[in-house]
Amino acid sequence: MHMKTITLYTSFLIIFFFSLSAFAAGNHLNEAIQRAEVAAKATEGKAISQHAEEAKTHANAAKAEKTQATATSPHLDAGIRSLDEAIKEGNLGAADSARKAAEQAVAHLKQAA
Repeated sequence: MHMKTITLYTSFLIIFFFSLSAFAAGNHLNEAIQRAEVAAKATEGKAISQHAEEAKTHANAAKAEKTQATATSPHLDAGIRSLDEAIKEGNLGAADSARKAAEQAVAHLKQAA
């Protein structure tokens, strides 16, 4: 093969892998939003806590991907803090407070998306 052909294929592979990384972060953030929305609609504290925990896992995964859009987003950090609050309140059985925190998390995560 010619050097130009090898360089061209290598460039395509690099672009492809960077695209996958950005796509994965977007998927995690979208999944976090969906899980947080389920938490915000739940009626029992333990259910809110469980769904908020799942949302937090995806939000942290999106942050760990370190794409420029998510890694520097103060809304992502605020969303994770709100999810922490929803988890804490839900585990204490304070469904109304937990639901409110989950709603705040949804708002922040949507702004981070």
